[in-house]
Amino acid sequence: MKSVKKKWYDYLWILSLTYLILGFFNILFAWLGLLCFFIPLIISIASGTKTYCNRYCGRGQLFGLLGGRFGLSRRRDIPGWMKSKAFRYGFLIFFLVMFIQMLWNTWLVFSGASTLKQAVTLLWTFRLPWHWAYHGTPIHPGVVQFAFGFYSVMLTSTVLGLITMLLFKPRSWCVYCPMGTMTQLICRAKAGRE
Repeated sequence: MKSVKKKWYDYLWILSLTYLILGFFNILFAWLGLLCFFIPLIISIASGTKTYCNRYCGRGQLFGLLGGRFGLSRRRDIPGWMKSKAFRYGFLIFFLVMFIQMLWNTWLVFSGASTLKQAVTLLWTFRLPWHWAYHGTPIHPGVVQFAFGFYSVMLTSTVLGLITMLLFKPRSWCVYCPMGTMTQLICRAKAGRE
């Protein structure tokens, strides 16, 4: 059997894993996660395709590696309700509401109405103390608050992806990923205009 030659983008899972590790030790690295937020949107707007999701998403690659090569997935089909538009769009709306709440908390710290909360929230519910990841800097506390909030979003989505990877097929997260849903909406809108 002939082996397929790996391309540079087949190793982007290393960046996803590195991001999670760096944010664990220094919360300010969480700002790098914005690349995972803007690059998919830019690619889908520019090309009208989901190239980022299909080729460059390090998180999807990480789930594929853990669930596929390492056999951590039960490899069951994802339930129909998870594939449904209602669930995907509902999850996107929920995700966006949580993102807006994170931005609101950041604004409160920037405006001085609230103090820095040195915690990462897992699954939007469980507060994890994250005191070791920030030791004070001359950077405004609002910048740091955003980092805690954004790392919470990235960690939560990774945990959800890991859970669905374990229960179903390796890249089951990709079916309801909010970024994937947004890029799909952009692609549809772009195709409708052409």
